[in-house]
Amino acid sequence: MKSAFFILLLLISQTTFAQNTDSITLVKAKWQKQKIAPKTKLITHHFNQKNLFAANQYISYIEIKRKGNAPVFAFGNEIKEKKTTSTFGKELHAFAAINGTFFDVANGGSVDFIKMDGVIIKQNVLDKNGNRARHQKAAIVIDQGKLSLKKWDNSPNWENSLTEKDVMLSGPLLTFNLQNEQLDTTSFTKARHPRTAVGIKPGGNIILLTVDGRQENAAGMSLYELTSLMRWLGCTSSINLDGGGSTTLWVSSYAENGVVNFPSDNKKWDHEGERKVANVILLKKKQ
Repeated sequence: MKSAFFILLLLISQTTFAQNTDSITLVKAKWQKQKIAPKTKLITHHFNQKNLFAANQYISYIEIKRKGNAPVFAFGNEIKEKKTTSTFGKELHAFAAINGTFFDVANGGSVDFIKMDGVIIKQNVLDKNGNRARHQKAAIVIDQGKLSLKKWDNSPNWENSLTEKDVMLSGPLLTFNLQNEQLDTTSFTKARHPRTAVGIKPGGNIILLTVDGRQENAAGMSLYELTSLMRWLGCTSSINLDGGGSTTLWVSSYAENGVVNFPSDNKKWDHEGERKVANVILLKKKQ
């Protein structure tokens, strides 16, 4: 019995040590920073020595300060047609965009609730037992161009009662008001994949983030690892969006095609592998 207890203590101490090492690695990294708009920076780094979560990782994110002439947020959505994140951004006159929530890959259209300009475009697609998915238990809401996160209150029609004109359900929530959310133990949670996330910092700064994966140069992250990453970047609330081949961060002024990260849908380490998606989160300059 004593030996089992000591083994448990050893495992806990090893995990804690690894997390501390990873957090220090993240903080001390020489991140590339570029101003792309007022109050807005693009920040990237390639951990290429297998030195973050014992793996190669490529992380890209935009940080937006919530003050003054900061840009405004908006959604882009198509009911049936699918478009690349960069196409959404260009057509809707944004200067930056990330892919949004989960969608029907075969037929197009979101599988989660979306409301734009006060009009409900899509209700949740529930399972055969009428239960909502984990990614239908939180919402990204936009009110007069300002973005925030909401948590499901367990009522059946919660999303329909939200007063904001622009609502997009996604998830799972990773952290909410400083508290880590309980994650399930499915392979979706535990396995490493490309990930897309939104985070909110204490002063109101917003982070739009992608983590690349399914590549030798970038392993991707589990949702546990993504939770830690968002906490280490200073987020007190954060949410997971659609990931995998959909994961894309686009900035109009960036390089050739504007794609900052290395989308995995073409299985190549380049900026050409965007998957067509049904919806996005946009950044537009304040008028």
